[in-house]
Amino acid sequence: MGGVNLAGQVALVTGASAGLGQHFAQTLAEAGAAVVVTARRADRLDALVDKINAAGGRATAQALDLRDAAAIAATFDAAEKTFGMVDILVNNAGISDGNYAARLSLEDIDNVIDTNFRAPFLMATEMARRLIAAKRPGRIVNLSSIGAYSYGPASAAALYASTKAGISRLTETLALEWARFGINVNAIAPGMFMSEMTEGYLSRVGDGVKQQWPRGRFGQPEFLDSTLLYLVDPASHFVTGTIIVADDAQSSR
Repeated sequence: MGGVNLAGQVALVTGASAGLGQHFAQTLAEAGAAVVVTARRADRLDALVDKINAAGGRATAQALDLRDAAAIAATFDAAEKTFGMVDILVNNAGISDGNYAARLSLEDIDNVIDTNFRAPFLMATEMARRLIAAKRPGRIVNLSSIGAYSYGPASAAALYASTKAGISRLTETLALEWARFGINVNAIAPGMFMSEMTEGYLSRVGDGVKQQWPRGRFGQPEFLDSTLLYLVDPASHFVTGTIIVADDAQSSR
């Protein structure tokens, strides 16, 4: 894990019931952090906590619907009671629209915006208020997407891409606003990784899409380990407001 030691740190990961979030939680735990895993599917969280604890890590689960603003503060309260103040936040949770813009219902639009943009903003500000009051540093890692920078006419994810572009800009602006408090805000913009979210896209276009890429492969969760650990490592305190694109040259620049 690159020698990163997160012992004594408390990390909170959203969307930890599957995919990248699940893997991120395990990666942080293996590096020594006590991890609070959150998602709506509580049964999956319990299985993840058992796996982390069985491997010698420290983890606890907190069911959280990110669309419920009141539940966000309660989640941080619960984390503090269990492990102490949260030092690391990974805003991983997100959903895709999976349709052309003109075909989206108002309910779908609200769900995507509330989950992909409103929730990370509320999570970040809730954490920052607590850290600022306690005069403690912290690290926030947001999950953007290559979709924030590269899009095609048949991508059928205009709203998703727009919310991820918002996450990239949010990362940059919050980093500037909170730098004087010692709170670093960075983001990862993954390319096409194998996950539940990409299953719908691949069911439409087929996995032959990878043949268009120079290396002809999809990302695997472990490919992001070094990037995540670099951004949460206290030794990287000089890096803030940065979005790291990790797409294996899948997209044009």
